[in-house]
Amino acid sequence: MGIDCESCSRSFVNLHAAHQHMNAIGHWACETCDYEFWTEDAAAKHMDFVGHWRQYECEACDTAYRTPQEARRHMELNNHFREYYCESCERGFQNENNLRIHLNSNIHRGSNISCPFCKRNFATATGVTHHLESGSCPNARTLNRDIIFREIRKRDPGHLITKKLLTWNRESSSSITVTERCWNGSCYECYLCHREFGSLNALNQHVNSPAHKQKIYHCPGRGCGKEFVSLAALFNHLESETCGAVKFEAVQRNVGGFLTGRQRLIGFV
Repeated sequence: MGIDCESCSRSFVNLHAAHQHMNAIGHWACETCDYEFWTEDAAAKHMDFVGHWRQYECEACDTAYRTPQEARRHMELNNHFREYYCESCERGFQNENNLRIHLNSNIHRGSNISCPFCKRNFATATGVTHHLESGSCPNARTLNRDIIFREIRKRDPGHLITKKLLTWNRESSSSITVTERCWNGSCYECYLCHREFGSLNALNQHVNSPAHKQKIYHCPGRGCGKEFVSLAALFNHLESETCGAVKFEAVQRNVGGFLTGRQRLIGFV
């Protein structure tokens, strides 16, 4: 696609060539009226003086901006998108996926998914699963990502959601403690992925997170193939409905029985 002259029908391979042409024969044009100018600066001064800049309007209110970037920034800050709009909250979203996430949040669905052990309520299957995989449940302190995977692997001989691993040794659940030796002169650096952190505590949280764990789950959707380091991450993917493997409601409805072994994997997905 070429770059068009502002005044005539000629088109150029890049912006530089178009500007050379318009400078050479005075084809700088006002964005609103028929006036033409010899220079870009003269056209800009004219549009400033008479208010002839092209207006990029907000989708939801009466404000307008000189550039599409400014209009976009305004809409992002104020949730002023109309195509994907939540009427009850009077909020707009940039795309269908963001609107779906909002509609599936506790704002609209509440927190009605209970942990099967401590009965704490969560808004989504992702939330309750992360609660258990991270060892945060006060009534199931021995549960973690590795134990949950081991149990699910027993119930998934067909590898519907667990990966086919030649070998798998239970990863150590003991925490890793990083030291001041990780300071690289300006910040604390993870020497596995070279991400940098502002504090030792932040780096400690990173190295003890699933960030560098083995990917042990995969999406059951046909043609998807995405892999995940935790069951919570898999559930988050399924809840988004991006690949159509399962509906959001099905994940929420079955997560309790799935985690406790009462729900068959084939029935879940």
